[in-house]
Amino acid sequence: MTLEQLIVLDAIVKQGTFRGAADYLNKSQSALSHMLKKLELELDLTLLSREEYRPKLTSAGEVFYRQATRVLRDVQDLKAVAQSLNAKQEAEVMLAVTATFPLQSLLALIASLTQEFPATHIRLSRENLGGTADQLLNGSADIIISTLQDMPLDQVDANFLGSVTMCPVAHPDFGPAQKPGMNSIGQMQAHIQVVVADSGRQEVQQSKGLLPGGLRWTVSDFAAKKDILLANMGWGGMPEHLIEEELKNGSLVRLNVEGYPPIQVPHYLVKRKDKIAGVVAQSIWERLLKV
Repeated sequence: MTLEQLIVLDAIVKQGTFRGAADYLNKSQSALSHMLKKLELELDLTLLSREEYRPKLTSAGEVFYRQATRVLRDVQDLKAVAQSLNAKQEAEVMLAVTATFPLQSLLALIASLTQEFPATHIRLSRENLGGTADQLLNGSADIIISTLQDMPLDQVDANFLGSVTMCPVAHPDFGPAQKPGMNSIGQMQAHIQVVVADSGRQEVQQSKGLLPGGLRWTVSDFAAKKDILLANMGWGGMPEHLIEEELKNGSLVRLNVEGYPPIQVPHYLVKRKDKIAGVVAQSIWERLLKV
């Protein structure tokens, strides 16, 4: 039994077909079939049923595969240890942070790291919605702070950092804000909802939490959104920490909208499992977990 055979089995299971696994591993289908057959002969077990279009783990294969994935994780961890022992200070580290997360604690950390690692250029990108995940998965970002919405959890390490309160707000003179009680979806459809575009897609995508059938304006960031709300030109959800002063002085007020209560949105520190962190990136990761 070899590590390569276990990698082949894992790829076939995850990709669903021999063709998909061959493309993923950049090998021929015949080579994968040969390696898997050799493994099954050595073990005297049938690991995959080939009776259907998509190969399926047999009952014995499921038990074996569970143990095999543990071995593969241990090997990956061992490689990470070896590479970290030889790691050098990176020329650049890229952080992508979702726009709903407060930056204060992160800025203090970056300032201290700049002093400690002056040769490393630390880049900080603010992204909306799926933008952080895209930056991580395409290799642009080393570490992200994001929600886990649409995140491939089997490909990342994620640690909870804290939650951000999102609440619907508007100018105090905005019609629905002056109405006592709950505003129904039907009533809100006549008013403009301001949403932030998803920075992680080629085509402009709208924010989560859209009012069905309602009027809508799309903006690029929360700063523009807040300006529009303050100008009494619509309503929308905002991270509470970005509008603390406005809520205190009354220039913005909370809205009571059917199906849109204030919600707690959990945020996580995330990195890819298959990408070895350099000295500075690992230092950022460890220090953020202590914040």
